[in-house]
Amino acid sequence: MRLARELGLILASLALAFGVGALVAQLSGLSPGAVYRELWRGAFGDQYRVFQTLTQATPIMFTSLSFLIAFRAGLFNIGAEGQMYLGAFFGAWAGFTLILPQYLHTVVALLVGALAGALWGFIPGWLRARRGTNEFVSTMMLSYVAIYFTSWLVSPRGPYHGTQWANQTVRILPSAELPRFVRGMQLHWGLVIAGLLCALFWYFLFRTPRGYELRAVGQNPRAAQYAGIDVSRAMILALTLAGALAGLGGAAEILGTHRRFIEFFSPGYGWDGIAGGLIARAHPLAVIPAAVLIGALRAGGMGMDRAGVAPSDFASVLQGIVIFFVVAPELFRIFRRIRRERRVLVHSQP
Repeated sequence: MRLARELGLILASLALAFGVGALVAQLSGLSPGAVYRELWRGAFGDQYRVFQTLTQATPIMFTSLSFLIAFRAGLFNIGAEGQMYLGAFFGAWAGFTLILPQYLHTVVALLVGALAGALWGFIPGWLRARRGTNEFVSTMMLSYVAIYFTSWLVSPRGPYHGTQWANQTVRILPSAELPRFVRGMQLHWGLVIAGLLCALFWYFLFRTPRGYELRAVGQNPRAAQYAGIDVSRAMILALTLAGALAGLGGAAEILGTHRRFIEFFSPGYGWDGIAGGLIARAHPLAVIPAAVLIGALRAGGMGMDRAGVAPSDFASVLQGIVIFFVVAPELFRIFRRIRRERRVLVHSQP
């Protein structure tokens, strides 16, 4: 019953969001019918566009999981973009440096990318748990460090500049490539890995003691500590896992889509992951449709731009409206709960 109510609320919020989006399009001098028609065609018009939508959704699944695993522990991982870049570079490095059998090479390269991201998540986790450093600030700052560090690595003065005409590494070895579903399409097996991780982290959060500890810390750190949970360890674990997921997503994107690390390869997948986690209400299984929705807005936005009915940036406006209307009911609940708790606290005082 609760699931049906939540699903109905989300669908109603989406309908309202797209209704407001139509009004914004009308006020902007655009044709709402043409905008939504080309948005749909660009995202789901044929097999090629569906594959493009799923290709866009794949890294967003990883970064959405990265955001929500930290969010469940009461933390904000704003650094998924940088963790993704670091995982992408070191996944590519393992892909063109190591000599291993096929498939094993792919697995090792993915794990190297995940470890690089995990390290970049562990640092703000340790700082938050041991020094009280605000993870919102530290993850964001480290994100820029990672992005520009990898940019230097593939610059003409860096040690891994692979070609003269672009800032990128050499191509990874064929043994490290993540297989694609269809020849000529970019959709790869990273989509399957991301889907399995959504199921795995649902089980981890809701069916294991460690997942219960993370959620307890996110609900009330003081109560969790009083119950005997090591709050510091839970915070470090949450941000380390968040970094590993983002790093794995970056490695999968490079091994499956680009086949080499390219400077500034991400159009903002780390930030889209925050949106995906919020739309999914921090539920791992809901990340899948949330990421597909954002991927459809990205792919459909390019379709609108090609058709000339609206600039591709209008898809970003729609994304913001969708996030607002989907997340707003949950925010109102949180505010009501905080007010209720404060009221109880005031009345309980002598």
